[in-house]
Amino acid sequence: MPQPSNGKTPHTRLETRGAQLYLHGLGHFHPENVINNLFLEKLDIGTNNEWIIERVGIETRRTVLPLDYIKETRNQDTRAAVEAATYSNAATGKLAAEMALKNAGVTADQIGLVIAGGCSPDVVTPAEACTIAAELGIEANAFDLNSACSSFGSQMHFLAMMQPELLPDFVLLVSSENNTRTINYNDRNTAVLWGDGTSAAVVSPRVPSRARAIFSSLTSSPQGWEKVLIPRLGHFDQEGATVQTFAIKRTIKCYREIVKDFPDRQVYLVAHQANLRMLESVCTRCEIAADRHLFNVDRFGNTGAAGAPTVLSQNWQQFQPGDIVALVVVGAGLTWASLALEFA
Repeated sequence: MPQPSNGKTPHTRLETRGAQLYLHGLGHFHPENVINNLFLEKLDIGTNNEWIIERVGIETRRTVLPLDYIKETRNQDTRAAVEAATYSNAATGKLAAEMALKNAGVTADQIGLVIAGGCSPDVVTPAEACTIAAELGIEANAFDLNSACSSFGSQMHFLAMMQPELLPDFVLLVSSENNTRTINYNDRNTAVLWGDGTSAAVVSPRVPSRARAIFSSLTSSPQGWEKVLIPRLGHFDQEGATVQTFAIKRTIKCYREIVKDFPDRQVYLVAHQANLRMLESVCTRCEIAADRHLFNVDRFGNTGAAGAPTVLSQNWQQFQPGDIVALVVVGAGLTWASLALEFA
């Protein structure tokens, strides 16, 4: 990783301990269209099921793009992909948010703030939070807080740093990640990774619930900004090997930082869903038992900022009083964030 020339530390860190945010309910949505490994093999881009499983461990992904559109165009024009998509970000945001609101037992009119963010918003302006809020009929403050795949962790950390009395009782966080619209389906290295998914969470700074965030951190190393890119009107691109090594190291460090504080507790890992082999490397090095590692990347692919929170949403009912979840996310920027969630 390149070092800054001014001699200062190569990254900056913000941390909260003791501050509390309560998670009341989560929701998720994945579109119906399935990209399996056979579909990618038939694109004749130099890949097959064995190659994909060996390298990334992903079997299926979801996409908002019609499969015939991908076959015919390989998504060479990302502008056309927006028109071809079966869902907009606002539409998938609404669906995930409705599930989160239902699970939280909260109505849309109780939401006092909407924050959205992810890797590929539909438009540059207005804020995607505004379009999602409009879909839900929410008339409240709304803005975007983006840090690519680490957006959920960044949003939670941002709220944790604020004085509770400055926030409304309930805040809605949404990450609409329909990133297959940015993928070049002639490039096997990226085509095998990405799927579409949307996450939503209802949180509160003061109203108790069965889950609370008792620790959060947010760190950035801007010198690595060029390692992962989605240019405007262009295709996703990354320095794959460099980014994977970086993500593994940061995930291990953040997980160990959380788990050391809970030596006698059952700690689950929910990490950025980049690819299964990356996650397995983290588990091996940290000696995390299989039943303590929760993931969905094998079925849904890399869904960006929505990945870790959708895993949390899908496993919400299994957590018991006393359980700890170490949620660690890494994204472009380069930015990484972590949460310690405690269940009561």
